[in-house]
Amino acid sequence: MFQYENPWTIPNMLSMTRIGLAPVLGYLIIEEDFNIALGVFALAGLTDLLDGFIARNWASQKSALGSALDPLADKILISILYISLTYADLIPVPLTYMIISRDVMLIAAVFYVRYRTLPTPRTLSKYFNPCYATARLKPTFISKVNTAVQLILVAASLAAPVFNYADSIYLQILWCFTAFTTAASAYSYYHYGRKTVQVIKGR
Repeated sequence: MFQYENPWTIPNMLSMTRIGLAPVLGYLIIEEDFNIALGVFALAGLTDLLDGFIARNWASQKSALGSALDPLADKILISILYISLTYADLIPVPLTYMIISRDVMLIAAVFYVRYRTLPTPRTLSKYFNPCYATARLKPTFISKVNTAVQLILVAASLAAPVFNYADSIYLQILWCFTAFTTAASAYSYYHYGRKTVQVIKGR
């Protein structure tokens, strides 16, 4: 069961742009160029807002690939940002470890769902062909909240050395809240499981 679709939509291009900006941000953070990093992060955030807005308001721009590519772009961006900010001593190691571990498990689950929903015979060319849509992913509500909280922490951490509040108690509270929503998000996917995946029937 699959649906043939055009993967070259504007939201998908914006998601790819966000993925491309991720290593640039990582480099800027490691080089401690936080002013420019803040600007690039704002640009990445704009691509996230735009791809969701366009996909919601123009049916021709909505795709099954986008339902996976958008959160994947977020996870790649967040992973690189958290590793870089941890390297710069702006985010604690345990929190970054928790976030990366959750994201690795979710990405592995996405690849597994892709394999399970491919029609037989399953081939590598079919598996990696973005034109063949086999499933649409539906993130849980707490997962959306968690992504927002993680990005807020990134923005606050990037701004901390610029505005001299790296030792603020409010940042530490935000660390704890981010850890809580990350754990809750991981549990929500474990609890709801198959309800977050909609298999597409061929037409």
